[in-house]
Amino acid sequence: MAKLTLAQLERHLFAAADILRGTMDASEYKDYIFGLLFLKRANDEFEAARDQIKEQAAKELGLAGEMLDGYLEQEAPYRERGVLFVPKEARWTWVASGPGHNINEARLRPALQALEGQNSKLKGLFDHLDFNRIGGSGAASSAAKLADQRLKLLIDHFGRVRLRTEDFEFPDLIGAAYEYLIKEFADSAGRKGGEFYTPRAVVRMMVELLGPKQGTRIYDPCVGSGGMLIHAKEYVEERGGDTSDMFFAGQDSNSGSWIMSTMNMVLHGVHRFDLSTGDTLAEPAHVPKSEADRYDGVLSNPPFSIDYSLEDFPHRAGRAAYGATSERGKADLMFLQHMLWETKQEGPGGVVITVMPHGVLFRGGGERDIRAELIERDAIEAVIGLAPNLFYGTGIPACILVLRPPGKKAAHDARREGRVLFINADREFHAERAQNVLLPEHAEKIVSTFHRYKDVPGFSRAVSREELRENDYNLNIRRYVDNAPPPEPQDVRAHLVGGVPRVEIEAKKELLDSYGLSLGDLFVERDPVDPEYVDFPPEEARPDAGRLAELARPREEVLWGEFDEWWKAEAGHLERVAATPERLADLSAAERKAALMDVRGALIESFVEQLGGVGLLDEYALAGAVAGWWHEAKYDLLALSENGFAGVLDGWVENVDTLLAPEKDPKTHKLRKRTAAERRQAYDHKVVAAIAPDFLEELAAAEEEKAELDARWKELNAEPSRDGEGDGAGAEDGGADEENQGEVVLSAEQQAELVRVKKERAKTGARIKRLEAEFWFPWPPSSGTPKLDEEPPRLVRARKALDAEGERRVVLKLLRDDLAGKLNGHVLHKRQELITIFRMWVGKYAVSLGAIRKAREESVAKLDAFLREAGYAV
Repeated sequence: MAKLTLAQLERHLFAAADILRGTMDASEYKDYIFGLLFLKRANDEFEAARDQIKEQAAKELGLAGEMLDGYLEQEAPYRERGVLFVPKEARWTWVASGPGHNINEARLRPALQALEGQNSKLKGLFDHLDFNRIGGSGAASSAAKLADQRLKLLIDHFGRVRLRTEDFEFPDLIGAAYEYLIKEFADSAGRKGGEFYTPRAVVRMMVELLGPKQGTRIYDPCVGSGGMLIHAKEYVEERGGDTSDMFFAGQDSNSGSWIMSTMNMVLHGVHRFDLSTGDTLAEPAHVPKSEADRYDGVLSNPPFSIDYSLEDFPHRAGRAAYGATSERGKADLMFLQHMLWETKQEGPGGVVITVMPHGVLFRGGGERDIRAELIERDAIEAVIGLAPNLFYGTGIPACILVLRPPGKKAAHDARREGRVLFINADREFHAERAQNVLLPEHAEKIVSTFHRYKDVPGFSRAVSREELRENDYNLNIRRYVDNAPPPEPQDVRAHLVGGVPRVEIEAKKELLDSYGLSLGDLFVERDPVDPEYVDFPPEEARPDAGRLAELARPREEVLWGEFDEWWKAEAGHLERVAATPERLADLSAAERKAALMDVRGALIESFVEQLGGVGLLDEYALAGAVAGWWHEAKYDLLALSENGFAGVLDGWVENVDTLLAPEKDPKTHKLRKRTAAERRQAYDHKVVAAIAPDFLEELAAAEEEKAELDARWKELNAEPSRDGEGDGAGAEDGGADEENQGEVVLSAEQQAELVRVKKERAKTGARIKRLEAEFWFPWPPSSGTPKLDEEPPRLVRARKALDAEGERRVVLKLLRDDLAGKLNGHVLHKRQELITIFRMWVGKYAVSLGAIRKAREESVAKLDAFLREAGYAV
């Protein structure tokens, strides 16, 4: 049985959401999707454990018949395996076999209530779910009928895919899919999405700043969907840590967030957690009674600038130890003090990493006094400015504050005592249509700079407490790290009489040196040589974008040569973590994941070292290229460590197969053939070009021929072609092309040409259809057994043609190509810098005032000459 891929599961879950779309918005129907997903997953894991327990009990305990059946209904064997026991009235077979009416009351509500009863942490988790609401707000009878119809569709839809861990291409596939769903619902909810969702790239960066370890306690006072806690767990797992002894706690005033975060914990296999509902400031649920109750790490993104009541602020002596703010719209630093109060105060102490609005850095009043206390008591470790429009619900830029209890910075790193590191990362983002995005390469730069605690011009600076005191405790980031480009110099003499100032060229020496370019490659010396100015070459010889690209090519080719050498030397790291029977037998899943993470660190280090020697790209661009590639290939690499090269390749082919297979409409259950755009998306998958390039070549040639014939057809007709998608549909019978020709009159030769083109179009359209039909059709056939002379589709044949060496070669080549694509993005960006700076010089100094006057004088003289020739006195 083929392993279920993340892409397949994501499409399955999104199709479930399609059933409910239109009756309510995403912020409402997400809970119903989450509820059914949770119920189905619990059932499938229970069934998997039941099969194992049954086999073990029969073999080791000798149980059979009624005794075995009774043993299988005991909770203890499931609890020992960390699996939630599912009572009979909550089992999927019972839910799915219910009557077609009153499904909520007859089946779903009893099932969810029974499941809640098995774990105290789940109590009340499904109380808010009234599945009858999915019927809309019409008349009671019609709404109930519609609710039953949609519930039946949802139950049938979830029943089509088994969600056992053993079926997944990597163990935590269900957790990754749940995170995908949360993000999709946050996107749909727009501003409301910010109530429960912090962009995962920001969360991941915060976790890497924290660097949690095995056995730590992590807390989030505004837990939302629980993403920060989950990513802390994953961080430890990726490094081979055992997370079973970690403890996670959180609170949120939104009951919907508590539901999402609780499900998130369970679906990610977290057993030690305590999540609560309530106002963290007014009713803190996690009051430390001793040092053991405090936390090693606090991660949070609290709501910005909300009101609070100082009167309703318990434990004020500890939770407001640094001061109090005004109550209207100024709760930010009260949240921050609460977090510091929750961290461990003894030993190395705990760490707070929280998102904050920029206003807390410089506003006066009570906030200024709190900042002063925090700085004087050396509690602030770093202030990190982020780009605007990264978060849902607000376009304003935010910052991240890193704090430790007083006196604990020195214990962690003596260099940090009495200093605050400012990082100005407001330019580290990728602009997308609706929102800016923090890419892995941006996060890598921020995290590496923080851990090194180093000064980087225009990016970071460690500032002493004395300087902060002199600035009245103002933490405005630009005051200490101004990354605004300096004003563009304007040389008056060059504007007046021409030339390019050498001093401006010298200011860009680092850029020119990175390409090995000298002044003579771009400019010409004056005669005699002017020590302050050079000239542009004549306009016909002046470098344009193409010429600059040529000048850049030699150094870029050196870089690519080093990349090839690096890959040859380092690809072996990936081969060594690929799953083999021996690795699967000798190493646990945690050890395999840790080995994979070690590879990431080794690859970044060697990549920066080898390619950095070229001098073209800096360490941040090089490390960012690998970090971005690793992030995008993460699930493929996890599949590699669990299923080997064959498993990765099978997953890619399965995704292509899923994109080409007719899609079952979740509402009508009818099959819908894939559109031309969907088929093209499937053919564009990188694995198709790797294993079936001949198919793509034949298809491209046929489509090109078809396009030429279509163009000729339109030339010969007054009306455009009407053959739909341009893939030959309707071409066999000519469709309606001969109709509605109007008054167009064709010559005998044109009529003959029209007939020929019509026949050729039909043939070409048929060839395209045949190629596509041969490439994919359902396999194995519905009968299950192919006929003697029946061949599988070309996609399947291409996959089967690869032996173990072929699988290794294809997977490594595609991974290499993906990394090369990331590197190429940085190379192009660097080259554009060169082109931009030269164009800027041309724009400023190519035409001087003297040249303008000379051209004007020449034009006046020419006009005067014309006038004299015409007999007019000047």
